[in-house]
Amino acid sequence: MQKKKRILLKIGSNTLTKETDNISRGKIEDLANQIAKLQDTCEFIIVSSGAIAVAKQFVKLEGKHEEVFVKQALASIGQPHLIRIYQEIFREYGLLSSQCLLSYSDFEKQDSKVNIVNTINVLIHNNYIPIINENDTVATDEIKFGDNDKLAALTATLLNVDLLIIATNTNGIYTKESFKNNAPETILEVDNFEELLKEVVSTKSTHGSGGMGSKIEAAALAKNANIETWIVNGLEDNFITNAFENKIPFTKIK
Repeated sequence: MQKKKRILLKIGSNTLTKETDNISRGKIEDLANQIAKLQDTCEFIIVSSGAIAVAKQFVKLEGKHEEVFVKQALASIGQPHLIRIYQEIFREYGLLSSQCLLSYSDFEKQDSKVNIVNTINVLIHNNYIPIINENDTVATDEIKFGDNDKLAALTATLLNVDLLIIATNTNGIYTKESFKNNAPETILEVDNFEELLKEVVSTKSTHGSGGMGSKIEAAALAKNANIETWIVNGLEDNFITNAFENKIPFTKIK
């Protein structure tokens, strides 16, 4: 039997909401449709943001607390809803899914790392798609710094994936000059990482806490583990299958 290509797909809040204030069921349907089409040749692990965005659809929390604690409480409310939406939609496409919550401290202990690898391998072997999020209820790093980009890269490295796909709201990374001139031009392939760093325009996403800078840092971590990274416009339908067929502009970092 041919070995399947292992792909870690990172989906940020901006992609999941299609840059609105609500989680887009249509976008999750788009993901499920593509994964179903590719399941004979690829196995997927998903790192998904969106818990806080989901919670904001249902509740407005009261209290004079620091913003980070309010966000942690929102993540606690939103996470079960987010997973329920994934499970409902994925089931319609014949896909099984599971929830895994990780925090950075898990990557610092050898026992925890072994447990993560073993558990996720069992899930994949039994045709379950692990949907990973940062355990925002107990940890604040991702809420403050990076919309799961770093978590995706660390997980990709730990699970020895073949490809890291980061879905964002641009057609990959643009050259700095073209971005300034309001005529964005995608850098299609990156061999020289130092040259890439000079081109990056730092912007923050609307709902997420990341931006292109955190995606480059994630790609650097992946590169150190010899994992190729694709930065693709996740707002487009069929962005994964179209990227595989080179039908759309996106950035490959080798």
